[in-house]
Amino acid sequence: MNKADRYTKTFPISWEQLHRDAKALAWRLLEKGPFDGIVAVTRGGLVPAAIIARELELRLIDTICVVSYDYMEQGAAKVIKAPEGDGEGLLIVEDLTDTGKTARLVREKLPKATFATVYAKPEGRPLVDLFVTEVSQDTWILFPWDTESQFVQPIVNGRKTC
Repeated sequence: MNKADRYTKTFPISWEQLHRDAKALAWRLLEKGPFDGIVAVTRGGLVPAAIIARELELRLIDTICVVSYDYMEQGAAKVIKAPEGDGEGLLIVEDLTDTGKTARLVREKLPKATFATVYAKPEGRPLVDLFVTEVSQDTWILFPWDTESQFVQPIVNGRKTC
C-alpha cells in the first residue's frame, strides 16, 4: 500500500499543542510512578520526554534508538541502541504509536518498563500503558519538527493532503 492510499487525513500538531499534550500525559503518569528514569524513543520521543522529565523531576534520561520510518513509508524496524536491563522502574516515552512495530521492539528490549505515548492509533494502542490522544489509523500526524508554515487550500476544495 502506498502512502497516498494509507493516509487520507492529516492532523497538524503545533509546538504549543504538543507541550500541552505532553504535560497532560505527565499528569496521568503521576499515578503510575514514581519512576527511576525516563527512556525516550528516538527521535520522536525526545521532545515529549524532555517535557515529561521536567514535570516529573526525572534526571536520569536515556534513549532507545529505533529506525523504522522513511517519511510516510514504514520499513523494517530495528533497534540500533538500547539501555541495559529489563526496564524495571523506567518510563518509556514516545510521540506516537502507529502500527505498533516500534512499540513491539521496544517492549521486547524493556519488558518491565511503563510505556507512554502522547498520540496513539488503534493498531498500536494496545501496546502502550498510557496515551493522551487517539487518532484514526488513516491519519498522518504532522509534528512541529517536520513542518513549516505555508498556505493550505480549504478542505472544501478537495485537496489531497498526501
